[in-house]
Amino acid sequence: MKKKWSLLVMTGLTILGLTACGKTQTAETKTPKTLTVGLEGTYAPYSYRKDGKLTGFEVELAQKTAQRMGLKTKFVTTGWDSLIAGLNTNNYDVIFNNMAENPQRKKQFRFASPYAYSKSVIITKKDSKIKAPQDLKGQKVAEGTGTDNWNNAKKMGAQPVASPDFQTSMDMIDQGRVVAAVNSREAFEYWKKSHKSTDLVYKEVPNDVIKADVIAPMMNKKSSELNQKMNKVLAAERRDGTLKQLSIKYFGTDITNK
Repeated sequence: MKKKWSLLVMTGLTILGLTACGKTQTAETKTPKTLTVGLEGTYAPYSYRKDGKLTGFEVELAQKTAQRMGLKTKFVTTGWDSLIAGLNTNNYDVIFNNMAENPQRKKQFRFASPYAYSKSVIITKKDSKIKAPQDLKGQKVAEGTGTDNWNNAKKMGAQPVASPDFQTSMDMIDQGRVVAAVNSREAFEYWKKSHKSTDLVYKEVPNDVIKADVIAPMMNKKSSELNQKMNKVLAAERRDGTLKQLSIKYFGTDITNK
């Protein structure tokens, strides 16, 4: 009887243990066996739609990363101004959206290992008087509200004007509503390929004025296990060349190293 009781207890503990393990494996994702990813979907070549299908550097990277973690991928597209709020309310597990690490975000969220380094430049008309960062002082520039570009523009003394996306920012410069935009060099180079007649150009910003943004997946602080698993996969993708291959595919150059 004693042995029988011991066996029942052990069996019960084993079942509880397996249940607990099962919960641990899926507790940090919104949906079991699925990595839900938040992004804009309007910021080529990071994430955008081609023939109605979501694609881009971060879309494919998220898919490959999730696959190596044994998870399916679900994408939730939303505007920049509500992207971080959506993570706060658990609308998705992680953000892959050219999200730069900064002290404010690190206080509230957890970042996985970096997968890219994005350099901001000043985009203007070819005949613009804006030649260097100091020329932006007091000038209106098109920026996404609350973005690092918005903050960088303010550091240079500019007056940011809200813009919902990259294309709108370019239109605002063309229309003379602003004199420039501080934005990703890679995004501009990609945009210019399909706008060959544009007279917009970019001016480099010295590293002592604006350093390259460190881009990484961002998730909630509670997602420590998810973070650890993603770090292992990203390290493997860096070692085997996956990151570099994706970067060259979408940007024509390697932006995955400093």
